[in-house]
Amino acid sequence: MPKTRLNSILLLYLILLFALFTGRAQVDTFPKNISLVSYIRQLEKDFDVKFSYIDKDLQPIIVATPKGSSLKDILNDIQNQTQLIIRKLSERYYTLSKSTTVDICAFVLDNYSENTTPGATVEVLGSSISTVTDMNGRFTLDNIPRKASIRIKHIGYKPKYVTAEDLVSKNPCTTLLFSLNYQQLDEVVVYKFLTTGLTKKTDGSITLNTEEFGILPGLLEPDVLQTVQALPGIKSIDETVSDINIRGGTNDQNLILWDDIKMYQSGHFFGLISAFNPYLTEHVTIIKDGTSAEYGDGVSGIIDMQSKNKIAGNFFGGVGINMISGDLFGQIPISNKLALQVSARRSITDLINTPTYKQFSKRAFQDTEVEGGSNPNNDADINQDEIFYFYDFTAKVLYDINEQHKARFSFININNNLDYTETALSSARTDQSNLNQTNLSFGGNLESEWTNRFSTKLTAYYSNYNLDSENRINNGQQILDQRNEVIETSIKLNTNYQLNPTLNWLNGYQFSEVGITNFTDVTQPPYESNIKGVIRTNSLYSEISYASPNKRLVARGGGRLNYLVNVKYFNEFIVEPRLNLSYSLYPNLQLEVKGEFKNQTTNQIIDLEQNFLGIEKRRWMLSNNKNDTVPGNPNLPIVKSKQGSMGINYDKGQWFVGLEGYYKEVNGISTATQGFQNQNQFNGEIGKYEVKGLEFLINHKNNLFSTWLSYAYNLNNYTFEDIVPNVFPNNLDITHTLTFASTYTYENLKIGIGINYRTGKPFTKPQEGADGIDFTTFPVSINYQEPNSSRLPDYLRADASAIYDFNISKRVKATAGASILNILNKENILNTYYRLNDQNEIVTIESVSLGFTPNVSFRISF
Repeated sequence: MPKTRLNSILLLYLILLFALFTGRAQVDTFPKNISLVSYIRQLEKDFDVKFSYIDKDLQPIIVATPKGSSLKDILNDIQNQTQLIIRKLSERYYTLSKSTTVDICAFVLDNYSENTTPGATVEVLGSSISTVTDMNGRFTLDNIPRKASIRIKHIGYKPKYVTAEDLVSKNPCTTLLFSLNYQQLDEVVVYKFLTTGLTKKTDGSITLNTEEFGILPGLLEPDVLQTVQALPGIKSIDETVSDINIRGGTNDQNLILWDDIKMYQSGHFFGLISAFNPYLTEHVTIIKDGTSAEYGDGVSGIIDMQSKNKIAGNFFGGVGINMISGDLFGQIPISNKLALQVSARRSITDLINTPTYKQFSKRAFQDTEVEGGSNPNNDADINQDEIFYFYDFTAKVLYDINEQHKARFSFININNNLDYTETALSSARTDQSNLNQTNLSFGGNLESEWTNRFSTKLTAYYSNYNLDSENRINNGQQILDQRNEVIETSIKLNTNYQLNPTLNWLNGYQFSEVGITNFTDVTQPPYESNIKGVIRTNSLYSEISYASPNKRLVARGGGRLNYLVNVKYFNEFIVEPRLNLSYSLYPNLQLEVKGEFKNQTTNQIIDLEQNFLGIEKRRWMLSNNKNDTVPGNPNLPIVKSKQGSMGINYDKGQWFVGLEGYYKEVNGISTATQGFQNQNQFNGEIGKYEVKGLEFLINHKNNLFSTWLSYAYNLNNYTFEDIVPNVFPNNLDITHTLTFASTYTYENLKIGIGINYRTGKPFTKPQEGADGIDFTTFPVSINYQEPNSSRLPDYLRADASAIYDFNISKRVKATAGASILNILNKENILNTYYRLNDQNEIVTIESVSLGFTPNVSFRISF
């Protein structure tokens, strides 16, 4: 036989032999994994038995091919793999059902190189059961509820959530992969100072953590808008939280956010108390400059408040009362994926007349009808009746769709209400006034982690602010009705991509529409004004963040492109570059360089002192860039700012020293928004202000004490080309500000005491003697000296507070506190202005600070 033919026969024989062996193997070998339902049906045919079970319980279960030849061995193997309960009813009939508890087992590996992760914490949520992984990354737990949620945590990794049913013990155990935790670069914290809970990050922003907050002089609770005033460069020259001045700017130039919703009202008691419950506010970020490109508005600064954002396994909450108000808050877990947060507060001022209320009332209502300012000489003939109260309510729904997607929905309602009736006993004349100020807002966001490096956040909100005032004079013969309404809607998308461990790329888009209505109606003489406007803004932004591997250099740079449209007046593109750089010169010495361009289109005009009962003088209006003249609608350009700063910080051990210089220029301001109370009050000139400043802070802290000294220097000047002289001091020009304070903590007792000093603000006096009144005009007016050529006396106030924590039970904790504002009872003049009385005589009006103001509080948390 030829050799080639023999080789062909041998090759054919080998192919047939391989095919026969492969076919037999396919016949004799079951698939490695098989649907349990399918396998049970096969068993029913092979062994002539019947199984009873619920389809939905078994349908998703996959098992490895059971070992054994007898039915008993096979069923034992299935039971070991699935922890199902298998009962034999007779020789032919069996039942399969799920047990209420299971034994679980898993190996925890990292998803990058699949290395073991020993020491990972494993918790059964809603119980006290927990364990840690061994050196091989393995853990086991017995008798765990089948539907229980398991949380696995380890430093450097994102928490992982699974159900116990997913980890039913197998041979081998289930393998779980941990995702590496990429933190955003600007979250690095470098300093903790002043008091616990206050930290400074590498980008220069300050973060307040309310849960860790210690104590500050004069404060009984972590009032957000009071606390920020402890920082250099942030003050309120009229002692209110609704008029916070950041580096010489007006309050309307601050962007205030609550759960990513822009707020147009921030205070109760007409600015003396913050309107935001601090006990559900998890952390607050304060930014003076070097802002991220994702923020629009706020040419002076940003206060960004975020409420608690994680679902806790157990209910927590608290109640408290002080001499102004009572409040309650809590988080209610509905399931492992769903929770509800609520908080409510209401004043007790219409029920109890406390010493604290008397001082607050005297401060808020001085020189108003409520305090008899309209009839100072006839108090005995006047019967006054006032009802004042405030409340706020918040709610938040937290829903974890899964580990990668989380949805949040927030709601807030703020209300101030004053009803006042004044009756002249001799003439039976009655004047009635009421003022209602409300803010109702709601919004939501969806946070998604698409990969370990790419995440998004979609945010939308609706915010509605209303100020309604009605004044009925002389039994209703004259009625003045004033309303101010702001409606804003916005949608925003942030995308974050971690290019590598040192680079992060932020991109986003934001659309906002804000509409503002100002309505005024007077019956005698007849007058009506109804001014409406709408501005739509489309913004694109992009930003790169870099942190060197040793964190010596941390930098962020980017920009924001805005397209603004006011249908009636303008459409404009505005480019805003942003820069934030931090460099460690030495291990404990850091250099900061920051800069930004910003704009805003909402402004607060300030009316006459007599309007709105003399206590609420601010009304929101939109920028218009208009040239026409409409009564009550002043020319308000788009406000634009540019700011740069450079600072150096030293932090070592128990010492922190910081020094920062800055320059800020804000263009497009109007005299109508600056609170002038002189010859420039009604003219509506357009100009700018420039601030050159220096901020210094030294803080020494140890386990018991924290003592600090802060100093701020400002040179803040207006420039108005149509005013003579055209350069003069800003109404908010406080040249020197000094704070010295100390806190002491011993076990459960916290004590704080501090002194605040600042130079007086500028004001304008009338001309001396007979030149002070101009009788040639109608109506008669006051002749003033050069604007802001005089200054108020220096301001000095000492405050103290003490808080004691104790346990009522293992779960219930209590806090008792006492505070005193203005211990020395010093009469500080906050403002001075002038007006003419009915006899055309100049009357001096002085606004005075809070006097000696005690307060006590008691809280329970559980």
